[in-house]
Amino acid sequence: MYKVFEAATDYLKAKFTEGTPEFAIVLGSGLAKLKDEIDAITKIPYQDIPDFPQTTVKGHSGELIYGRLEGKLVLLMAGRFHYYEGYTMKEVTFPFRLYHLLGIKNLIVSNASGGVNPDFKVGDIMVITDHINMFPEHPLHGPNLDKFGPRFPDMSKVYDRDYIKTFEDVAAQEDIKIHKGVYLGLQGPTFETPSEYGMIRILGADAVGMSTVPEVIVARHQGMRIAALSVITDLGGPDIAYPVSHEEVLNAANVAMPHVVKLVKGLVRA
Repeated sequence: MYKVFEAATDYLKAKFTEGTPEFAIVLGSGLAKLKDEIDAITKIPYQDIPDFPQTTVKGHSGELIYGRLEGKLVLLMAGRFHYYEGYTMKEVTFPFRLYHLLGIKNLIVSNASGGVNPDFKVGDIMVITDHINMFPEHPLHGPNLDKFGPRFPDMSKVYDRDYIKTFEDVAAQEDIKIHKGVYLGLQGPTFETPSEYGMIRILGADAVGMSTVPEVIVARHQGMRIAALSVITDLGGPDIAYPVSHEEVLNAANVAMPHVVKLVKGLVRA
């Protein structure tokens, strides 16, 4: 498996003509407009990268963009992979192993999520301060690859406290309302029932989604610094029972996109 990672890494390294990116940035559903902010040096379709998975979900375009954002080199992942698509956790997290081998030290993740905190509204942005992993397969299951990290990685401070503070500072400067909270990851692909939303709230989460947690666990296993944002695209709870569609999720994410762009650019700049 390590040889597979190395082959894909060698392919990408040849594309990095101006140096190693400082940040890997991962876009969630409906958040792809951030790529318009990148001064692209090269765009790398997923199908050109050896053994790289292919995205199947609307709103995920399927390319890596190597370029500059706020004067810094970044690698933007436009389109991620999900467990519900039928991928194994090793496939879902494949790109994140490459980021480590490429020498990228920082990760910014975004996602679309359902809000269970009664203070949240559709279109709000939540800075993730912690997560609850409820996926049925763990991304570190199986033999440990010691070249990446320890067998039992510490998870006490997954999300970088300095980056959380920077998000708060940028939000204050740009007059953006943000929340801080806990994200719970489920496998999907169904949206949650009202009772399931209620259960998620009882468990201590503020938002729920179908991504982020596996990728973040692998990134943390490798010692990467992590910042993460959730866009609240729908609301749920025992007393809330209305239909939710993927199109509505994309529309809500699109409304919040300008604020997400400002927060991400502010973090990279700082």
